[in-house]
Amino acid sequence: MEERKISEFNNLLKKKCVAMLAPSFIGEFEYPVIINQLKDLGFDKVVELTFGAKMVNREYHKKLKKSKKLLISSVCPGIVSIIKEKYPHLKNNLIKADSPMIAMAKICKDIYPKHKIVFISPCNYKKQEARGFIDYVIDYKELNELFKKFKIKKRKTKILFDKFYNDYTKIYPLSGGLTKTAHLKGILKKSESLTIDGIKKVMKFLDNPDKNIKFLDVTFCIGGCIGGPCTSSISLKEKKQKVLNYSEKAKDEDIPETRKGLIEKAKGIKFSS
Repeated sequence: MEERKISEFNNLLKKKCVAMLAPSFIGEFEYPVIINQLKDLGFDKVVELTFGAKMVNREYHKKLKKSKKLLISSVCPGIVSIIKEKYPHLKNNLIKADSPMIAMAKICKDIYPKHKIVFISPCNYKKQEARGFIDYVIDYKELNELFKKFKIKKRKTKILFDKFYNDYTKIYPLSGGLTKTAHLKGILKKSESLTIDGIKKVMKFLDNPDKNIKFLDVTFCIGGCIGGPCTSSISLKEKKQKVLNYSEKAKDEDIPETRKGLIEKAKGIKFSS
């Protein structure tokens, strides 16, 4: 990590900051150890994006219920960029709703108005998307470098995210995670929904779309966000299993009501256009 960026980060942490963890974090870091590490690094609050994903799913549910044309997921900024650049005729097929990152940033700005927001990301496309919504972005590799530079140790004491727990959207970083958590049964037939991961396969479909498909759940990276370019080199199979284990354990985690991602916490915030 460049000295310039380390200096910028240090200056930022002189103010109160919220660390927003992308849901793929569990493929790279230990839970709940990562919360301790971020607090020791200087963050005042630490949240994950699962509640933002829940609010985005609600928007997708509403739009897919009304639509008769092909709709394409827009949670992956890499996909949005490619469609706008190479398939402009499909630009209006992109679902006009926030990504979980943007949705969560809006929620955090509402709940923590005096805090700066730092997103911890698995990819560079997220860094581009964050402009104008988020104060700073650090990718997973950069975060590990910061932990080493500032000698942040792994402390295994029990600690919780500050707010916004949501268990079922923890599988969001997996390919098809959106489709599996958006409660689309009764809205779409199985044959009308298609999940594709990896930009080559996505472009192959977009070159010759199947007219029977009404919802395309797509990610730029193979495997979904767990395959992002700023993630570690461990296998996708191992990362996927970490996500699934984390999601399963979350169902039994004892979370106080005040820390749960309740819909009323996002009342009045718009997540789509």
